Amino acid sequence: MFEFFKLSRQILGMNARNLDYIRPFNRSRAKKLADNKLLSKKILAKNDISVPKLIAKIRTVEELENFDWQSLPEGFALKPNRGFGGEGIVVVYGKKKNFDNIWIKADRSLISTEDLKTHIRNILDGSFSLSGTPDIAFFEERLQLLKLFKPYSYKGIPDIRVIVFNKVPLMAMLRLPTKSSEGKANLQQGAIGVGIDIATGTTTTAVLGKNRIIEYIPGTRLLLSGIKLPYWNDVLKLAVRAQEISGLGFLGADIAIDKINGPTIIELNARPGLSIQVANLSGLKERLKKAAGIKIKTVEKGIRVGKDLFGGEIEEELEEISGRKVIGTVEKVKLIGKDGKEIEVEARIDTGAGISAIDKNLAKDLGFGEAVKIWEDFHLDKVLTEEEIKILSQNETWKELEKHPDIVGVAKTFSSHGATYRIEIKLPIVIDEQQISSKLSIANREGLSYPLLIGRRDLNKFLIDVNK
Repeated sequence: MFEFFKLSRQILGMNARNLDYIRPFNRSRAKKLADNKLLSKKILAKNDISVPKLIAKIRTVEELENFDWQSLPEGFALKPNRGFGGEGIVVVYGKKKNFDNIWIKADRSLISTEDLKTHIRNILDGSFSLSGTPDIAFFEERLQLLKLFKPYSYKGIPDIRVIVFNKVPLMAMLRLPTKSSEGKANLQQGAIGVGIDIATGTTTTAVLGKNRIIEYIPGTRLLLSGIKLPYWNDVLKLAVRAQEISGLGFLGADIAIDKINGPTIIELNARPGLSIQVANLSGLKERLKKAAGIKIKTVEKGIRVGKDLFGGEIEEELEEISGRKVIGTVEKVKLIGKDGKEIEVEARIDTGAGISAIDKNLAKDLGFGEAVKIWEDFHLDKVLTEEEIKILSQNETWKELEKHPDIVGVAKTFSSHGATYRIEIKLPIVIDEQQISSKLSIANREGLSYPLLIGRRDLNKFLIDVNK
């Protein structure tokens, strides 16, 4: 799993992080500020930085016993003031109907008022704090899920971790809650971390938990790369401003995009975890060296430097690490037909399609006129009814189709409109200097933008960047 680590010597380890960056750049006062969530959010709010609204706090067992539970809104987040790693956080979405003392958590499980009291006692005892010392429990508003993230996030609210050094945003990842993380955006608890290109705010590679590289949301065909994050400049600006205000030279800022308020800082980290490097398939060590010593006077310059230095590096690293070329959703493809005839066209790259498809006229130009005529004779350019499919399957001529030298297969495809049959031909295609022996189905693509569509079956040698 860590072949990438062997390939790249630029991974920042925990000891180097602590000795070279946290100890010299994060002074004791600044670390104490970051470790105190209530104080850090109060100071950020005073500096016009958006933070979740504080609802109530409980400092003692006496305050807990006298707390008015009816004063809480339908949804809220309960947190320990000095918690770390997402431990001790309970997110509540509402009350169970007709039950005053039963609440519904983010993962749809139930929790009673007595359960919440027990949890708060544990917080007060320091069960979730960094040093195990007595702590404060507080309630804050539950942020609203942005529509963009709904298909990708299980119950909870995603957030964006941005690493900032010397006022330069170095690296970022989107953290997506999963069922195993119980709706929390924390990789240690099983959330998904998705790398982000600093220049564009577009997601790239992803990791499940701490180390399992994935391409899709587990159990779905939702591609994790290519998600264009809104408010990207605002997110980077918040992260750099948080460093200015907190005095943390090496900072991990956690920022959520609230449906109503937009980018909102939910936490500052004086000791940010290092899994962000796995999510990005890139090391922090070299980026830290590049950012050190640059004179950054303004937030805007810091963001500009970060984008210039670290945007676009990911593509080169991905190709080196994975051994696969990075291509876009539209690429020039060379087709090699009969008698060596070559035609270059623009093709649509579509990971949602299993089989590649070629327009009938392009197939004719490449010497497959007989196969196209057969396709037309059987009227395969239309959706077939169940009766037509039955008749076609009983047609003796149809059964002989695959004996034709140009026809290498017959594919049945389905759509919301019904079923179609596709005759398949075989010919070499060249994408980004990579030659593939492709099986293409003949189709009528006359009204479409591209005469050629390349599906998943021919994309094993490539990674897809939807912004290319």
